[in-house]
Amino acid sequence: MPFRLLIPLGLLCALPPLHHGAPGPDGTAPDPAHYSFSLTLIDALDTLLILGNVSEFQRVIEVLQDNVDFDIDVNASVFETNIRVVGGLLSAHLLSKKAGVEVEAGWPCSGPLLRMAEEAARKLLPAFQTPTGMPYGTVNLLHGVNPGETPVTCTAGIGTFIVEFATLSSLTGDPVFEDVARVALMRLWESRSDIGLVGNHIDVLTGKWVAQDAGIGAGVDSYFEYLVKGAILLQDEKLMAMFLEYNKAIRNYTRFDDWYLWVQMYKGTVSMPVFQSLEAYWPGLQSLIGDIDNAMRTFLNYYTVWKQFGGLPEFYNIPQGYTVEKREGYPLRPELIESAMYLYRATGDPTLLELGRDAVESIEKISKVECGFATIKDLRDHKLDNRMESFFLAETVKYLYLLFDPTNFIHNNGSTFDAVITPYGECILGAGGYIFNTEAHPIDPAALHCCRRLKEEQWEVEDLMREFYALKRNRSKFQKKTVSSGPWEPPAGPGTLFSPENHDQARERKPAKQKVPLLSCPSQPFTSKLALLGQVFLDSS
Repeated sequence: MPFRLLIPLGLLCALPPLHHGAPGPDGTAPDPAHYSFSLTLIDALDTLLILGNVSEFQRVIEVLQDNVDFDIDVNASVFETNIRVVGGLLSAHLLSKKAGVEVEAGWPCSGPLLRMAEEAARKLLPAFQTPTGMPYGTVNLLHGVNPGETPVTCTAGIGTFIVEFATLSSLTGDPVFEDVARVALMRLWESRSDIGLVGNHIDVLTGKWVAQDAGIGAGVDSYFEYLVKGAILLQDEKLMAMFLEYNKAIRNYTRFDDWYLWVQMYKGTVSMPVFQSLEAYWPGLQSLIGDIDNAMRTFLNYYTVWKQFGGLPEFYNIPQGYTVEKREGYPLRPELIESAMYLYRATGDPTLLELGRDAVESIEKISKVECGFATIKDLRDHKLDNRMESFFLAETVKYLYLLFDPTNFIHNNGSTFDAVITPYGECILGAGGYIFNTEAHPIDPAALHCCRRLKEEQWEVEDLMREFYALKRNRSKFQKKTVSSGPWEPPAGPGTLFSPENHDQARERKPAKQKVPLLSCPSQPFTSKLALLGQVFLDSS
């Protein structure tokens, strides 16, 4: 099938830099001094490489390095900045070498895009300075949290940081990012209702729920997504256990005939019998935990809505089988295509390719304009809006391409990989098992093991080095006193490095081995040779 809509992104003529400044009195765009970071360029960067446009990927990196500045007086969404900017920069940083970019010494533990990601993330840290540890929704990139900032934040805006922040902590060695993300996740977990559900919005100062509608859609969605993806990325049994508990409550109270409704979080009574287009990520998430049958049934429900309108309306009234007033639009969201890509990788069911074909034809026929692909303002008459969301390039295009491209490097099964030398030893990258953040920016899970070691591993390396230098010194002394053509043997008398007493003392200095959780395989030690789909194999296996 020709991918006519997947044109080289450099040819799109409607990619202005994102700005947050107010328009001038004549309705024109604000002065360039008020422009924010180049969101669309960052958000679309790894899409360029996945589509094979290496030269444009390299050019955009140069543009970003020369022009992006986060020291600006702009109020930015903490959630959006993390998933689009921090996530986009981290992904592009880890993919740079694959794109032929000349990386600096120490990569992937250093590099200009990594430093930009860290700078952006540090701008978000003041938002987490609340009594609960749950972040404000907005932060000023220059001044921190505004004094009058509302403390009410949606659940997804609190629980959608662990993928990017844990990756950043692993690459930079600074634990603060992962720490604040974990605290926010735990506070949400502790705030769930007696029946195991979370609401939609919470006061981050008091921890009291402001909006008590519970569901899997807008305002909550990526919180559940990050429990699963964080568990896989970090091999964290606790995060997976938290999601599985939520999954039980979601099935018990919100699921009706393979649809998921909105209910009151304390009582479980239905509050909104609607399907939101953002909920279409759920079948893909179910596939990640192996619940394929339920995932396919739910996916087919959502697919019937797509076929009815040629896209997914923002809200769909399930009992009435029609759109909800003022929610008839389709901004070319990726979630149903995302689920199709995951499920097709899991099942090979050709029905999923049919959805892909329908999506290509609908988007091409309905939304294509001279400078890109416009948001559909109303699916009933296919009127268009004068905008193209950055997630269309970051997610929708990417997931469509990956659905039909089985040989893409993203789908690597571990048969190929790159061995790189870092300041911490040999590291394996590009073996597959990529974890997509909620904006479809792929993170290589093996990279998290490239720039850090457990204390136990540090002891192991340090002991080996001590043995090596002691052996060298002892050999030098021995050779000065003895001339021999036979093989040298290390001294084994009392008080030497190799004596039983010193060997036992060295063992006592090492911390006890940590128990490996059931979900986990060991974190990658310095002897690792291959990482495949998040699992680490030692060269002795």
